[in-house]
Amino acid sequence: GRLEAVTQQMGYHPQYLDSFLKTQHYLMHMDGPLPFDCRHYIAIMAAARHQCRYLVNLHVLQFLRAGGDPQWLRGLEFIPPKLRNLNEINKILAHRPWLITKEHIEKLLKISEWSWSLAELVHAVVLLAHCHALASFVFGCGCEQDEGLGGRGLLKPLSLGNQCFCEATAGNSYSQELLRINRKRSLDSCMELDSLRERMQRIQVETEGRDETRLLQQDREEGEGQGAEVGVQGGTEHCSDPSAGLSPLADTDGVVTGATNLACYMQDPDFGYQDFARRDEDQTQVFRVQDYSWEDHGFSLVNRLYSDIGHLLDEKFRMVDGLQSSAMAKRQGCEPSVFKRGIWNYIHCMFGIRYDDYDYAEVNQLLERMLKVYIKTVTCYPEKTNSEMFDRFWKQFKHSEKVHVNLLILEARMQAELLYALQAITQYMI
Repeated sequence: GRLEAVTQQMGYHPQYLDSFLKTQHYLMHMDGPLPFDCRHYIAIMAAARHQCRYLVNLHVLQFLRAGGDPQWLRGLEFIPPKLRNLNEINKILAHRPWLITKEHIEKLLKISEWSWSLAELVHAVVLLAHCHALASFVFGCGCEQDEGLGGRGLLKPLSLGNQCFCEATAGNSYSQELLRINRKRSLDSCMELDSLRERMQRIQVETEGRDETRLLQQDREEGEGQGAEVGVQGGTEHCSDPSAGLSPLADTDGVVTGATNLACYMQDPDFGYQDFARRDEDQTQVFRVQDYSWEDHGFSLVNRLYSDIGHLLDEKFRMVDGLQSSAMAKRQGCEPSVFKRGIWNYIHCMFGIRYDDYDYAEVNQLLERMLKVYIKTVTCYPEKTNSEMFDRFWKQFKHSEKVHVNLLILEARMQAELLYALQAITQYMI
């Protein structure tokens, strides 16, 4: 259950990495309302919405290590109804979080023997938002390297050995070591294949669905070619799963070790992001931060129902806001705080979240078109991120700055999902 490629990239910002690791470790491995196997299965469901095999495969292994039932890995039809009922808000949070209502919350909390407690639901919601946002980072930084899909390796992650993703106890010394190695090694170095990928690649999938996979692979490549043309306001097309119809992989011992059929972990696969209604079309749908904010409302609610997670999330939000970006902002002709706020508010705007004290005309002045296209793609449909879009965007940025932009995307997206979900929970409680 290692995520070397992710920690390598975040290692360019060691203070943020420390904060991220603490949050990840707490969500997955510390005391909390949800059983450990269910936490990893929820992570699988969340990552599958964006076809993120990197995260799905890692959590499949952690699910089994936590004592999870291997039968669950056959798909949603084989899991308890209580867990399966989470699918609806997983789908909505991943793609159109503004559609979540108190009725969705009420349905989960009042289904007789399969009902969720408020604490369990808050834990699940934080897990879903965390994994959706992390999938954006994985695609945005090129960590989704699947040889069978022509993995991109866009940022060419560096080789670090076998550091454990959840080893939060190592603290700052771990982050400093990451930073030291990252700086020492050439940015053109290729990442060593981690142990999971090596194991997965040794497994030869020989099924009747091989020809189908090949044809669907061609469809995906065509779809990705179109993805480069997505405009700032455009596009609701979604790539199909190129491995539809295949079964979970099994090693020689017959134990499920990964999943090629991500479709088995989700329902309604065609449901995806759509542009939020413009303000002049429907004023009532706009989410105003002045009415419900993380600082004044979301933080206290989540911390009350899931002890201490609010402090960890708040530290992470503050950490990404405090990252140095002077050189990056200078090239854009503005102050660092102005540049970062432009990116953050643009991401929230795509999810219908508005700040009354912000002039949105600044977004078009601060962010050139290709940067906006890149941000929107990684935020809203990360699985469509492609090398052409990536190369055109990154020319003027240093490596650490590329990671910085993707960290802003990760945190802004996660906060947006949490705001909608926590507001719905608040309305239910009222």
